[in-house]
Amino acid sequence: MEQVLRLDEGRPLTIWRLIDGKAGHESQSLGLVQALIKQADCQTIDIKVSNGFEAMVCLLTSTWGLGAGLPLPDLIIGAGHATHLHLLAAQRAYGGKTIVLMQPSLPAKLFDLCLIPEHDQYQGNAEYLQTRGVLNPIQPEGEHASNQALIMIGGPSKHCDWDTLKLIAQVYELVNHNAHIHYTLTTSRRTPKSFLSAVKRIHFPNLVVVPFEETEKGWVAQQLSESAFAWVTEDSVSMVYEALTAQVAVGLLNMPVNKKSRVSKGIQKLINQGMVARFDFLQTYQQKLKTVVGFVEADRCSRWILHAWMQPTTTRFPAFELPIKA
Repeated sequence: MEQVLRLDEGRPLTIWRLIDGKAGHESQSLGLVQALIKQADCQTIDIKVSNGFEAMVCLLTSTWGLGAGLPLPDLIIGAGHATHLHLLAAQRAYGGKTIVLMQPSLPAKLFDLCLIPEHDQYQGNAEYLQTRGVLNPIQPEGEHASNQALIMIGGPSKHCDWDTLKLIAQVYELVNHNAHIHYTLTTSRRTPKSFLSAVKRIHFPNLVVVPFEETEKGWVAQQLSESAFAWVTEDSVSMVYEALTAQVAVGLLNMPVNKKSRVSKGIQKLINQGMVARFDFLQTYQQKLKTVVGFVEADRCSRWILHAWMQPTTTRFPAFELPIKA
């Protein structure tokens, strides 16, 4: 039976956000929920989920104990495979519309709406909205000091190999040739320890190294709000989109990526559109680094959900172009 949003005049939109304990997934759903809150009267409830077998039993029995006693949901939002069966079980037991972020492991048609990054190249016939990268809660605010930059280092992945020496050479040249800029470099959980040991041997007065273990929640967002530039290893797609959302000029540090991977093709599209600039030792990146204005995908998606998707006559968000500020 078709699910219908219960939107009574004067009543807030009730959102259940299912979370799986993984920071990357929770960041995506938080970005969407915060954007919805900015544009509509909402009450949100975070519900921790884990056991997939338990979710299957709930789905088969049309029960879902985690929702007992809670206000009935209008929207049930989740990111990450662990949330998928729970989304369906919660809907079967309590109603509401399901929204899943990223292409789900289950058939997409099982969900009312999927927000799928364009680099996933989804070809199905489910109701979906294509996004530029994954959503995040970053906001384009802050002073963005013109003499401050953040360097974010990722690590090897299924899309990318690793070369510590070549990466160190790029960081060295970047910092050395831009003595007027203060660089703060941070790592990630994927960063090899050999890189951290090597980069700490680069002694420049305009470079500070802060390993991710020494950062707190919200540290990256704060750094981006204070910086005019962000340099990101090209394997770190989510960090590239966070930096774009923060409205800073984004540069890519070159990595040995698989050029045929969907992630690499997505990054190349950003380069072709002039949204990011690739590092080069001739410093031609100096003329290519630009700030992208209005790149806040969570806001765009929330507007579409509230003002188009909830209207039965509209099924897609129109194409748009982002202005680029020199």
